[in-house]
Amino acid sequence: MILAGTEGHTNLGYLVNGLETAKEFAETDGDEVELIFDGAGTQWIPELEDPDSDQHELYQTVKDDASVCDFCSGAFGVDDAVDDSSVVRLDNHDGHPSIRSLVDDDYKIITF
Repeated sequence: MILAGTEGHTNLGYLVNGLETAKEFAETDGDEVELIFDGAGTQWIPELEDPDSDQHELYQTVKDDASVCDFCSGAFGVDDAVDDSSVVRLDNHDGHPSIRSLVDDDYKIITF
């Protein structure tokens, strides 16, 4: 899960480490990956979709495994960018992703 917003060098580090971790799991046979942008992390979608972004290429390697919180996309003002991105919106728990359902499905939750 990417929860870190777009402000500051530290949050950029969280994003890149989250994307690299998702990529490593995606490249490993037998691993399932669900990369969720939630909270302030939804703000990364417009930047990552920009081909001029330094992280665009890395993001493209895991985009098929990505999803975004429906509620937070609106709350953080990135609805249009999410719509344009074709990233799946999750709203299965009061407009937010259901973390409990992931745990029930034996996913390990890693947050950045």
